[in-house]
Amino acid sequence: MDKSKRLFLKSKRSFRRRLPPIQAGDRIDYRNMSLISRFISEQGKILSRRVNRLSLKQQRLITIAIKQARILSSLPFLNNEKQFEKKRVGHYNY
Repeated sequence: MDKSKRLFLKSKRSFRRRLPPIQAGDRIDYRNMSLISRFISEQGKILSRRVNRLSLKQQRLITIAIKQARILSSLPFLNNEKQFEKKRVGHYNY
């Protein structure tokens, strides 16, 4: 087979379909911390829809749930643990 015909053939790579991050039975709620914490970065930021692989409706519900959890103090606005560790190392003990 010559090169011009080879370009149009599809490669036969195995494609494993990823599982959806939110199952059908999962309830998107501000009290469901195990679900919400999967969609927050280490810094405490809400991950984008492209990263999460969520539908638009699911992303909206997750965002609302995260914001409600932050307001009710069950989830911090920022995760500053690393910043505090760096500051502690630089201080002198008097």
